[in-house]
Amino acid sequence: MLTLLSMFYYICLRRRSRSGTRGEALTSRRAVESGQRAVLPVTVEVEQYAKEVLDFSSHYGSENSMSYTMWNLAGVPNVYPSSGDFTQTAVFRTYGTWWQQCASAPPPFIRVPKGFYSQDYIELAYEEPVYPTAVEVLETYYPGAIVQILACSHNPFSQNPPTDVRWEALWSGEPTKALTPQARQFSPTIKHINFPTNLLRLEVNSSLLDYYTELDAVILRGVKERPMLALYKMPIIDINDLSDSEEELSDTGIPFKEGEEKMGNGYFDKLPYELIQLILSHLTLPDLCRLAQSSKLLQQHCCDPLQYTQLSLQPHWARLSDASLGHLQSRCTLLQRLNLSWTGNRGALSLTGFSSFLKACGQSLVCLELSCCHFLNEACLEVVSQTCPRLQELNLSSCDRLSPQAFTHICKLPLLRKLVLYRTKIEQTALLSILTFCVELRHLNLGSCVRIDDYDVVASMLAARCHSLCSLDLWRCRNLTDRGLAELASGCKMLEELDLGWCPTLQSSTGCFQQLARSLPRLRKLFLTANRSVCDTDIEELASGCPSLQHLDILGTRLVSAASLKKLLQSCARLRLLDVSFCSQIDMRVVQELSGQFPNVSIKKSFTQ
Repeated sequence: MLTLLSMFYYICLRRRSRSGTRGEALTSRRAVESGQRAVLPVTVEVEQYAKEVLDFSSHYGSENSMSYTMWNLAGVPNVYPSSGDFTQTAVFRTYGTWWQQCASAPPPFIRVPKGFYSQDYIELAYEEPVYPTAVEVLETYYPGAIVQILACSHNPFSQNPPTDVRWEALWSGEPTKALTPQARQFSPTIKHINFPTNLLRLEVNSSLLDYYTELDAVILRGVKERPMLALYKMPIIDINDLSDSEEELSDTGIPFKEGEEKMGNGYFDKLPYELIQLILSHLTLPDLCRLAQSSKLLQQHCCDPLQYTQLSLQPHWARLSDASLGHLQSRCTLLQRLNLSWTGNRGALSLTGFSSFLKACGQSLVCLELSCCHFLNEACLEVVSQTCPRLQELNLSSCDRLSPQAFTHICKLPLLRKLVLYRTKIEQTALLSILTFCVELRHLNLGSCVRIDDYDVVASMLAARCHSLCSLDLWRCRNLTDRGLAELASGCKMLEELDLGWCPTLQSSTGCFQQLARSLPRLRKLFLTANRSVCDTDIEELASGCPSLQHLDILGTRLVSAASLKKLLQSCARLRLLDVSFCSQIDMRVVQELSGQFPNVSIKKSFTQ
């Protein structure tokens, strides 16, 4: 017991030595306008708008325009204080919980920390590094999604490569739902940090919102010199603060002295091995790593590979390094599901560290999540194809810095059932090769893959090779025609989810949507977003041919009437989500009337004002 107390005291002192002073916000008045470049006194607060959008996980918009894209967060506000649905704002790809209910949604990982809510993120760079005193987010539609604001020690405009990159949370909270969808200025009380920053990261969770949240601008306020406190207060050391330790994933154990080996474990070691394993399965990964340092008995249990059949390192993206993977490597020999999403950026992970881990732990891997992993290169995907022979699920969402030729290695994974390539640079040749050899595909996401020349050829290959396809995301594909859609519908009869949102080359006048409804009776989700040609005949065909329909998005159509919608709602008893935003024949009176008659259906109708 004395040794454990000494160990705890040592860790606390070490943590205190790393901590900077914490103070309260300065009370000085703002003395300069945005953009002023003069040398400022310590007490003058600088106001800055984002200069550049550096990175993000998803957006509603296209890769080739500015409408609804994250790039709209750079610069001064475009919309605020107005409220409503505006194309000049930044909008993430999803909202609510409907996407988690789809067949293509991955099952959640175990051991996710209770306070980790983030689903999407965006990183913003500012002109001048400052010590933050306030962060203000201008939310113009359905606010409440922001769950964390972080600051980075690295200057993104520096010519030197990043070293010792440190992220510090300025504020964090649970996802909320505002009382109204009206615009607001969100300015939470932030923590003071001991380094200047010009790089902020916002993380969001839109699961409680009734529609897409829209952001207009993010203001960073701060001072150029580190604030000095009039009175230094001794920091209070709380055991809960140890969860922020930078070494929680890299410490694997502390040597035991000879005297400790003779110490008993009370009655704890009398418990069955399986029962102890069950108890430990409820701990988060950092807690498991800490507990391994307390005794040899618990170290044995905490390092048992059966505790690491699933491993989500996404919540620890800010602290994960090659050393972290190296320390976990011996414990993960039975690893089946691995989530490295958001990790490794700015040099935190290398090809060597990634390759070493997969070579040791990839043989049993069936699921690999690598969303937004910008350290990936062609050599990394080659290692995946060589070391993960049983891989069934691969997520490369928003890995937009991977070269087109890197994707050719995916065809060496013949057991693949799920492949997410959203916002990647995959080209048609590599994709056709994948479809040729990965015939077991059930779920394929090609949303915003702008380098594919002919989606009709892709649809034809899917129809010929992937008869078990269950979900297909073709969001914003620019050249799919009625011919390709007809082949897809005739060859992939098992389709339950189909996203054709913002596909401008599909026209209802060809009869493609009616044929689709007749060919796919298992359809549960259909997005025809922004296709203005969708008409009453299409809706009536869906009503008669797709009784299992649960989600339908016909945003933007001008040809659908209230009568056909009512027929659809009567025929599709499982329908839960219907988006009729910007449908010119469907006004709010019609929405309210239909909502009253069908209370189980969430009917969406956005507005601008």
